Amino acid sequence: MLRACSVDELPPGESVRIAGPEPIAVFNADGELYAIGDTCTHQDASLADGWLEGCFVECPLHAALFDLRTGLPSCLPAKQPVRTYQVQVDEGVIYVLADAAEDAA
Repeated sequence: MLRACSVDELPPGESVRIAGPEPIAVFNADGELYAIGDTCTHQDASLADGWLEGCFVECPLHAALFDLRTGLPSCLPAKQPVRTYQVQVDEGVIYVLADAAEDAA
């Protein structure tokens, strides 16, 4: 389980990046928390730097759009999904349920 940040540090419409061998982006989409692989599957870009549109994030490089709920791309140029992760809030802290191998920053 990876600590992302406190709930207060991630207001609606914002994101945070968890560094590691497989970076993870955590989003607050209108009060719902989502975590996905941070790297766009089309080209190396941080999705945490992208733009939120409802439950979708737009890659900042080439505008590929990913569904935060499923990780599936909804338009080109991305064709492969990003990984999704479960998110848990405990005592005001946001955690991402990820493998221990990914817990290295």
